[in-house]
Amino acid sequence: MTTKKTPPTAWKPGRSGNPKGRPPGKGFAGQTREALGDRLDDVLKAVTDAALNGDMTAARIILDRVLPTLKPVESPLPPIAMPTGATLAQQAGAVMEAATRGDISPGQAAQLVGAVAALAKIIETDELQRRIEALEAHHARKT
Repeated sequence: MTTKKTPPTAWKPGRSGNPKGRPPGKGFAGQTREALGDRLDDVLKAVTDAALNGDMTAARIILDRVLPTLKPVESPLPPIAMPTGATLAQQAGAVMEAATRGDISPGQAAQLVGAVAALAKIIETDELQRRIEALEAHHARKT
């Protein structure tokens, strides 16, 4: 039986693979920006002219920079009356009731019910783990 040897690594843990750091200079990206900067007005004019002539890709480039895509912002939820000592099913029911009353949006209700379902799965997994450990301990005592 032969053992496979792993090749030595280029650096040791706790030591930089590049102890001298980044080499001086701007690098490719910096050089490209600098070269483009000298002709930026020409580039902007060309892209603008293309967009005005119906080039949708050029129009999209401009609009993406000027008017970035709006991201939805969730508003805080109002308190939802949960029955004391409620089961997970009762909690989900309370969320649905809040949605039907208009206290929360249907999307918020769906997210909350999804969270309750995820919590139920976590509780179920935890309970199964405890049961398996108890069965294994019982079986170990018998043998």
